Amino acid sequence: MPTAVLGSDEFHAPSPASFDLPAVFNLGFDVTKPMLLLALSVPVIVLFFWAASKERAVVPSKLQFVGEYVYGFVRNGVARDSIGSQDYLRFVPLLFSLFTFIVLNNYYSLIPFLQFPSFSRFSFVLPLALLVWVVYNAVGVRKHGLVGYLKHVCIPPGVTGPVLALIIPLEFLSTILVRPATLALRLFANMFAGHLLLILFATGAAFLIFDSGNAWYAPVGVLSFILGILVSFLEVLVLFLQAYVFTLLTAMYIGGALADEH
Repeated sequence: MPTAVLGSDEFHAPSPASFDLPAVFNLGFDVTKPMLLLALSVPVIVLFFWAASKERAVVPSKLQFVGEYVYGFVRNGVARDSIGSQDYLRFVPLLFSLFTFIVLNNYYSLIPFLQFPSFSRFSFVLPLALLVWVVYNAVGVRKHGLVGYLKHVCIPPGVTGPVLALIIPLEFLSTILVRPATLALRLFANMFAGHLLLILFATGAAFLIFDSGNAWYAPVGVLSFILGILVSFLEVLVLFLQAYVFTLLTAMYIGGALADEH
């Protein structure tokens, strides 16, 4: 782990090892904090939207308004705009579940005592990306047939001739093979980097103020603490955007698979 010497003490900078949390308990296998956060997400989401919809009224309560706003945002702003008015409704449950699940697990990183974004673990992101991959390819094959779907995604309309020898492998690689990797890496990398930055500012500030052994470093520690707070406010936006981008790209991939033209 990287260290920096200040005074007589060493500062141990955060690293990927900072994400290897110890087991909370053992059930024949180690149950870690990120696993518990993922499991907690499901009852939290279900209970929230159950409470928001339990007493529906023409003039909504604040809770009902929030629930309806989130649903409407995904339904109209993501699903309908990206998939089209003819087919979007059947994919709203998937997109709504993805968005709420991801956004809640992202915001865990800012909740006191939880303070860990679940999707900073690549093994948690990859299954979501693979689920999206299965869905958009399955709906494409169902609509166009296997051969028709491969032709649909690999051969752009109007392109003919020898250039197809280059275009077809590139389109196949991009659409069929690379998409789940880029979808997973985008979410993982942002959650990992953002949390690592917050750890750096927090631990750096604590070390410079309390443990460096040199009072002259304290003002720098205060500055580090302030920067950590500012980064936290920036993370409020980033955490939402990453959930939105993941859901939007899922809708776009489904819309592209269903489209009559490439």
